[in-house]
Amino acid sequence: MDLLDGVVVHAKRGERERYVPIHRFSSIVTSSNPVRMIEALKPREVYIADLNRLMNTGNNRGVLEELRARNSGLMIMLDYGVKGMEDLKEVVVAEMGDKFVLGTETISLKLLEEASKSDMINKVTISVDLFNNEVLTSDTMMKMDPLQLIKELNKFPVRDVIVLELNRVGTKSGIDFEFLARAVELSEHDVLCGGGVRNCEDVYKMAEIGVKGALVATAVHDGSIPTFEVTRRANF
Repeated sequence: MDLLDGVVVHAKRGERERYVPIHRFSSIVTSSNPVRMIEALKPREVYIADLNRLMNTGNNRGVLEELRARNSGLMIMLDYGVKGMEDLKEVVVAEMGDKFVLGTETISLKLLEEASKSDMINKVTISVDLFNNEVLTSDTMMKMDPLQLIKELNKFPVRDVIVLELNRVGTKSGIDFEFLARAVELSEHDVLCGGGVRNCEDVYKMAEIGVKGALVATAVHDGSIPTFEVTRRANF
């Protein structure tokens, strides 16, 4: 669930300036209000990205706090555009989620080293953000082959690693199963996948190669993945 200016938007290829409210695309919801969407879909776990934070145009903290207050049993994995330790402390102390995503788009290896010295690292998931098979990052130390970076992350005691192919997000263009299998082989963490998921068959095949979870939105909203799959289980 991508939040922009207080509403859920349909993400596609990381082209954030072109995102539209999800109800214009979805066949299963008629509102882009995040609270109403959660009420309608009743997921066990939800991944939320605060796009305003990622784009440095404000934040959706009020919406996030309302979602938390109204859905005590909902597991929230939150990407709040964390850039430093103060950001991480803010979201952890405020209990804005259950797991906190640190994406390569905004973080650095230095931040991971700092976070690893605190107990907050137990709540951290790393998102290896990719675009056209290259790591999306401003940290020169992370500008390396994606598989090498996934291996490098083994030194940090994070919860899991997301392989997020932004150029595939919202496209249903399919999964690079060979790449994912290599990522699973090299990583000592559970590997999750985001971007390109077409249907349940893709999800099942990912499970077969050892992927532990998938971020899905487009395939749910167009009906390719039945909504009961979202409520049935939070991961594989």
